[in-house]
Amino acid sequence: QVQLVESGGGLVQAGGSLRLSCAASGSIFSIGVMGWYRQAPGKQRDMVATVTSTGSTNYADSVKGRFTISRDNAKNTVYLQMNSLNADDTAVYYCKAIVRYDIRPYEYQHWGQGTQVTVSS
Repeated sequence: QVQLVESGGGLVQAGGSLRLSCAASGSIFSIGVMGWYRQAPGKQRDMVATVTSTGSTNYADSVKGRFTISRDNAKNTVYLQMNSLNADDTAVYYCKAIVRYDIRPYEYQHWGQGTQVTVSS
């Protein structure tokens, strides 16, 4: 029922910045935790950052101090501000959201299609 659409990826030089956005749409009752995950070629998909509906954040050690996750609940959108990018940040970045569709306490995990981030060295 929900669609997650990522945007903001692209090619950037090492040391540069990008801001990713993920907008949720559809018949959504509420959204709990939202997060960003990434998958580099030949590697598993790993958590980058998460943010709860009340604003509590969690970051992978590799991005602490460089990335900032935030959300706008009114827009059902989560953002990832990425600074001081390096080649190790090159990956496909996926948005994830925990979604409720109605008043019943059932939650579902939903993924976006991903957006490519390439950092040139």
